[in-house]
Amino acid sequence: MTDPRTDGSNSDEFKGFNEARRLMWCHEARARVHERLELTTFIADTDVAAVHVNNTTRADRAFLVAFNQAGQRVGGDTLYIDDPSQRLDVAPEFDHVYTKMDVAPASGLEQAIARENGWVVDLKVLRAYDPLADRRAAQRAVFLAHLQDMLKNGEVREFPFGRGESDDTDAA
Repeated sequence: MTDPRTDGSNSDEFKGFNEARRLMWCHEARARVHERLELTTFIADTDVAAVHVNNTTRADRAFLVAFNQAGQRVGGDTLYIDDPSQRLDVAPEFDHVYTKMDVAPASGLEQAIARENGWVVDLKVLRAYDPLADRRAAQRAVFLAHLQDMLKNGEVREFPFGRGESDDTDAA
């Protein structure tokens, strides 16, 4: 096994690869949160404004607590984690801090946040999430990140622009 500090993966030669890997991790986290919360009734329940994900207490499960707009508890659920790929790690795009979701003062939600044993999903943002569009955007971004390395290393010199069969209108 090679020493990760000397294998060159942190050099500029693999800058695009490292960026592509980061982009994929972020996409997978978003998709996993959406997929796992779809197993609950929270996404369909319009009274639920936020879900506190306690993913720190137990390694084999995530405790979910649903809150309404006023920050009052309106439900709960447990998602079991049979495989590490099912963990509900923080997806910043859905996190209440990143989305600047309002949290009612002195509410149950504010108390859950203060315990610092998980993170809060903003359901308004999660409901608007389009997994297919996100997958396509991630695919394009990963391709462009890899292309950066390939162009820099001379592995790719040129490529045609346009889609499908080339004709005079598609010529770049």
